[in-house]
Amino acid sequence: MTETKLNQTVTDLLSTANSLYPGNISVSFGQDQSGYVRHDQAQQVMNDGDLTVQVNDVTAPNYTASHELLHLLLLLQGFPQITFNLTTRDQQLDEQLMAIAMELYDMVSHVLVVGKQRQHDLIDANIEDLYVKGVYATIDPEDPKKTDAMMTLRLLTLTDLLVFFDGELTPELIGRVADDFPQAFPAAQKLYGVITQKAVDTPFAMRRAVVKLFKAFDDQMTAWHLPMLHGTEFVTMQSVLSERQERLEVRQLFDIYHSDMLDKEKHTRAYIGLNKGDQQNAFVLPAPAQKKSDTFFKETYDKTVKELFQEMNLPYTLR
Repeated sequence: MTETKLNQTVTDLLSTANSLYPGNISVSFGQDQSGYVRHDQAQQVMNDGDLTVQVNDVTAPNYTASHELLHLLLLLQGFPQITFNLTTRDQQLDEQLMAIAMELYDMVSHVLVVGKQRQHDLIDANIEDLYVKGVYATIDPEDPKKTDAMMTLRLLTLTDLLVFFDGELTPELIGRVADDFPQAFPAAQKLYGVITQKAVDTPFAMRRAVVKLFKAFDDQMTAWHLPMLHGTEFVTMQSVLSERQERLEVRQLFDIYHSDMLDKEKHTRAYIGLNKGDQQNAFVLPAPAQKKSDTFFKETYDKTVKELFQEMNLPYTLR
């Protein structure tokens, strides 16, 4: 078997990532060859501060490695991350919600990631064909008369398909997908419209699009009588602030509420800091052990946003 090697474009991306990362980033290859591409074919593995991009499936190694490296570069360049600091008390449910939230977050990231891959000629007709094969390896066509347990996965997969093609599917592909997914494809087109309503070109724009997508996804789940994500509460979305907002008191930018969910680490009552502008979870505070809650609230609200975030060791991005 021939050794898999990165092409020059991907080698350059790796060098750029290494110039921004405090440890060492490397790429390793497995030997699987499925005959399609999907975005779960690589993963990032940390080891003593160093990071390895493991490309498990080498059907299209340069595409898959560059895709993972570009995701990494977004984080290194200050694009907001999501974290999961709450638990529903049901581990299986937590894992399902986290998986859905990550898919929605990644879709918005893919506007930037796939756009860069196209700029660098890392996507051609062959990769597009392999990507469509990956879609059909993930989801089965619908029964047009009913919604089943796979509707959520269909919706996520088809919305990502639209992002991958920048909304410009060939007439043949549109016909095929519309025939196979008569309910999920129109719903995916709606979500794609939410993602692309405004340009996703800055950390602030990316955060705004993810928050809107959480809400639009829940609207669709409600229409299908399927369980909602409740992403505005369950998912902590990293803040993107102006220098003026950094200096504001916490009460001017956030409302702090008690959550029915628990703090994930301490399994105690949790308070959520909701952004006043869009009601998105921006941070989670475990309930204080000693202080009365009214004292705790007053002290927290009196701090500047910068003071609170530094105390919590909470990353944020400046606009």
